[in-house]
Amino acid sequence: MTSTASRFGTQILLAFLLLTALRAQTPPAPTKKPADLLITGGLVVSMDPARHIYDDGSIAISGDSIVAVGPRQDIESQFSAKQTIDASGKLVMPGFINGHTHVPMTLLRGLHDDVTLDDWLRKYIFPAEAKNVNEDFVRWGTRLAAAEQIRFGVTTFADMYYFEDAVAEETKAAGMRGVLGETWLDFPAPDNKSEAAMILYTEKFLQKWQGDPLIHAAVAPHSIYTCSRKTLEDAATLARKHHAPILIHVAEMKKERDDSEKQNGASPVQYLQTLGLLGPDVVAAHCIFVDEADRKTLAQHNVGCVHNPSSNMMLASGVSPVPEMRAAGVAVGLGTDGPAGSNNDLDLMEEMDLAAKLAKITKNDPLALNAKAVVEMATIDGARALHMEKEIGSLEPGKKADVILIRLDRPNAVPIYDVYSQLAYSLKGDDVTTVVIGGRVVMRDQVLLTVKEEEAIAKAKEYKKAIAASLGLP
Repeated sequence: MTSTASRFGTQILLAFLLLTALRAQTPPAPTKKPADLLITGGLVVSMDPARHIYDDGSIAISGDSIVAVGPRQDIESQFSAKQTIDASGKLVMPGFINGHTHVPMTLLRGLHDDVTLDDWLRKYIFPAEAKNVNEDFVRWGTRLAAAEQIRFGVTTFADMYYFEDAVAEETKAAGMRGVLGETWLDFPAPDNKSEAAMILYTEKFLQKWQGDPLIHAAVAPHSIYTCSRKTLEDAATLARKHHAPILIHVAEMKKERDDSEKQNGASPVQYLQTLGLLGPDVVAAHCIFVDEADRKTLAQHNVGCVHNPSSNMMLASGVSPVPEMRAAGVAVGLGTDGPAGSNNDLDLMEEMDLAAKLAKITKNDPLALNAKAVVEMATIDGARALHMEKEIGSLEPGKKADVILIRLDRPNAVPIYDVYSQLAYSLKGDDVTTVVIGGRVVMRDQVLLTVKEEEAIAKAKEYKKAIAASLGLP
């Protein structure tokens, strides 16, 4: 018995020593890298240079930036996060970029439609603004626009309006990214009644927002038909003094081109070139009446252009030669224009659909502008047009974490044969469920988290009564 017990004890000891040795040889499980947010299990459309698409993909986010994008298994094996968003059954892509709008004009939505651009501006909008626009108007209009744009998956927008510092404050409060231009005119505006006041306000605005992670303060000389040569030159000088973007309407109606050729002896684009205004800091809205020489000039100066199909169609302004501009090397983005008289909403997915179809019908060519091209215009090319492609426009490590999720469980979403076609022609703005901007969730499961939507809607109804009364409308 003693011998048997001894042998048994020895065997246990040997087994213990062997197990210990084996454990010592087994490498410890790798430590996962910390992240703040994981978006997992979606159909990820990256819009990166290779246009990678991951059927079961994930994104790791730390702070306000993306740290990894790839197959879900790879990302989940490398990262652990404080928060996870399950994107199963959803399309995941970069947030949309609205390259040109006037967001406080949500409060003038539908004020007067079905007129020419020149009449719309001079007979209706400018008078309505003179009587009604103040800082409070701008704040509420921006809040309403922020709610609308977030719901439609817009994460960055470029704006031109008055009291732009108030626009900036409300944009930042909503968690949105904005390139926001203070408008310059040759006549008194709602916020500045003199040239001196306009310059002082704008310089303070540029200085206040310098280096902000979300707000890019800009100077916005309205156009060559509302700004003198001196105003245009002064605007460019101030912008470049502060390394700020320049936003301007360019060649948006035939009258503008005809008048420029008569008065300046050059097209709007060539006239701006003679002033030294064109450059890689300029975002030109519309660019409808631009010929081959103009397109070459825009490309040489790295000017970004923004196509606004709904606006151009509604005002019968003309059709921008988008395929030719893209072929010339011009970065062309998409914009809604202002949500009053020239659209009247802020749905960029609608602009993708219209941009493609407008090019096809005017060129009588179904290949003129395809689905993939217009998705690019709403994302990475839109970022290029705003000169922000190093920060936004695609899902890549190092870029800002501006991400949207789109549901794929509605009748209009299935089946999917080509994801770009689905985005351009089938999916709708209200299919967007979740929006992340700079790593911050601003809408989750279609619940807005940063804007008091009901308050903004109620206030818009109050403003409608006041504005109608001021203009003697029923």
